[in-house]
Amino acid sequence: MSAVIKDRLWTRSYIFVCLAGFLMSFSFFILVPTLPLYLAETFSIGKSMVGIVLSCYVIAVLSVRPLAGFVADTFPRKSVYIISYALFVATFLGYFAVTKTLALFILLRVVHGFSFGMLTTTSNTLVIDVMPSSRRGEGLGYYGVTNNLAMAFGPMTGLFVISSGNYTLLFLTSLVTGLLGLCFAASVRVAKRPTAPLSEFKLSADRFFLKEGIRACISFFLLAIPYGMTTSYIAIYAAESGITRHTGLFFTVMAAGLIASRLNSGKRVDKGFITQTVRTGIVIAFFGSLGEATLSAVAEWSNVAGYIAYFLTAFLFGFGFGTLFPAYNTLFINLAPNSRRATANATYLTGWDVGIGAGMLLGGYIAEYDYALCYTVGAGLILLSLLFFVRQVTPHFESHRLR
Repeated sequence: MSAVIKDRLWTRSYIFVCLAGFLMSFSFFILVPTLPLYLAETFSIGKSMVGIVLSCYVIAVLSVRPLAGFVADTFPRKSVYIISYALFVATFLGYFAVTKTLALFILLRVVHGFSFGMLTTTSNTLVIDVMPSSRRGEGLGYYGVTNNLAMAFGPMTGLFVISSGNYTLLFLTSLVTGLLGLCFAASVRVAKRPTAPLSEFKLSADRFFLKEGIRACISFFLLAIPYGMTTSYIAIYAAESGITRHTGLFFTVMAAGLIASRLNSGKRVDKGFITQTVRTGIVIAFFGSLGEATLSAVAEWSNVAGYIAYFLTAFLFGFGFGTLFPAYNTLFINLAPNSRRATANATYLTGWDVGIGAGMLLGGYIAEYDYALCYTVGAGLILLSLLFFVRQVTPHFESHRLR
């Protein structure tokens, strides 16, 4: 097969993976701000119960991550990808039927979480499978942009759809979007890879979790905590600080920072600057977190300065994390043999998911006393992550990297 044909094949498959990833994330983010409203109106439950119901989804995602990596490394990855995508889409049909029994709705969310955890792990790995190794960082960067675009426009679309109170149309939008994504997913072409018989696999913790990535996972976990704090409580913190208008635009500006950074950071990774790019991203994110910590003081001094600081913080926070995401993902991949790419991705995503959950819990606890203190702790954790990355992760990576 000529080099030109090969280049066209991987480019087409990469585009299809990105489109499928965008539509998957879009159908997911449509429900993020709308399901709490749906639960309160349909089942007449309080805020605490709404939180418990929604947390079941996160727990399911976390529970399936290690298994997802093992399955995607053991069985034909394209098949695992299509099956998990089909299950993810099919689950949207359940929202039309489960309207009277809360227990069935919780069960539906658990199934949806399982399918989403399996799908995101496999999808992230397929990006690496279809990309040439020389452009892996760039490919992961652009793939990340699709998720950021979905994060920016999905919630906005969901709130627009339910402005008339039509939740049936909301679920139908998610279903149609997911089906379109499944069509693109089915069009992805992936080279066949040899798989060993199941009898040759010995079950051990290392089969579900990349042991070589533990140090990197700890550092990534510390970074995810302030990210979870930000996504959960920044709007409430802003309102208490006197910033009451257009607070929702924080996430749009943050998404703009994420997208802007990814357009360049992936190319730096492909040039070999993996740990350097991670460090740069952490430093930028640290300055963003400092902006969050001082927001109330700045807004008290000047409301105009408070608004400027609010949106500047959003961009810095997004730019910093957008810079380090593709570099961190590549770091995990380079610590694993090709046969364990999915396990490496599962470890990478598990560290992030656990950190996000911890950030929600820790942030809620500290915020009972003071939101500014909450984000000061977040800034401290980012600084701690930077120190741990420089002292522990970087030397370990340089001595254990496989490529």
